[in-house]
Amino acid sequence: MGRGRAKAKQTKVARELKYFSPDTDLSALQRELGGSSAQPRDEADYDDDPYADLADKYADYNDEPDTGRRSTG
Repeated sequence: MGRGRAKAKQTKVARELKYFSPDTDLSALQRELGGSSAQPRDEADYDDDPYADLADKYADYNDEPDTGRRSTG
């Protein structure tokens, strides 16, 4: 029975969110976007790869010759 009041409140809130435009702080936006660009990763970041030991183990896995099997369609 109280669904109408709840729906009206949701509609009111949705309308406020849709048409509300807060003041934008353009200087803060410029500082955020104009900051340092993408920073290059250090070599130390690559040392934390948990699969690095597997890369050497399976490095030539895809270099095996094709067995000649093909699916018939």
